[in-house]
Amino acid sequence: MTEGDGRLRALLIAPPGAGKGTQAERLSTHFGVSHISTGDVFRRDVAEGTKLGRQVGEYLDRGDLVPDGVVGEVVRQEVMRALRETGGYLLDGFPRTVPQAESAYALALELGITAHGVLTYVVPRAVLLERLLGRGSEDGRTDDEAATIRHRLDVYDAQTAPLLDYYDQRGLLIPIDADRPVDDVTADSIAALERALAAGSPVSS
Repeated sequence: MTEGDGRLRALLIAPPGAGKGTQAERLSTHFGVSHISTGDVFRRDVAEGTKLGRQVGEYLDRGDLVPDGVVGEVVRQEVMRALRETGGYLLDGFPRTVPQAESAYALALELGITAHGVLTYVVPRAVLLERLLGRGSEDGRTDDEAATIRHRLDVYDAQTAPLLDYYDQRGLLIPIDADRPVDDVTADSIAALERALAAGSPVSS
C-alpha cells in the first residue's frame, strides 16, 4: 500500500453514453473524493473561450481524442488539486489510450498515488447510441449528433478499449454491467470500490 490509502483513488473508463457522469457524481460523494472529468474540463474551457478551450474545441467537434500532451498536463493539474482538497480522486475520461496509461502510471508511481482500481461500465452499443442520440436532442450538445456519435464510439473501440486488457492484466479492472437501473449500478460500483480500497493500492498498479 502507498501513503494516503485511506481515500479512494480510482479510474472510471467506459464508452460515451455508459453513464459515467451520473455514477461518478454519486461515487465521488460516497467516498468523499473529487470527481475529475476531462470532458467537463474541456467543455468548460471551450465555453469560456480559454486558450485550452480553443485548442481542444476542434477535436471535440469532430469527436476525436485530444492530443496526449494537452490531456496529460490538464489531468496532472486536476489530480494534484484533488489530492490537496480531498485526499483522493475519481478520474473519468483519462487515460484513453495505453500510452497515456503508461505515462500516467509512471507519474503516479513516482508520487505514490497509484490507483486502487479501474471501474469500467459495460453497455451494448445499440443502447449507447440510443442514449447519446436522446441526450443530444435534449441539450443540444454539438458533439452528440448522429455521425459524430458513431465516430466517437468507433474511436473508443479502436483506441480506448485496449485499456481494458491493459488494466485487466494488472489486476485492477472492475467490470460492471451498466445496462440496468441506475441505483443498481451505483450499489455494485460502491461495493466493488470499497473492496478495492480495503485491499490497498497494488505496487504494480
